Amino acid sequence: MQEDRVERDFSARSEEEQQAFLQETWCDHCQEANLGMKNPQEYLYKGIVFIEGECNRCANVVLTELTDDDF
Repeated sequence: MQEDRVERDFSARSEEEQQAFLQETWCDHCQEANLGMKNPQEYLYKGIVFIEGECNRCANVVLTELTDDDF
């Protein structure tokens, strides 16, 4: 998957938008919503924008897929 990823600049988003994406998360490991994420990386993969980071509670990977509703 790494070779098909196109890195994007998460920090280019407005502060309000960044905070929303960092807080409104789902952690598959914790099975809980809105624990937040740290170390976000934004990228485009096969036409879909993702924000990937680490869960604030357990540090496992948290992945958010952005839909047209998010823009």
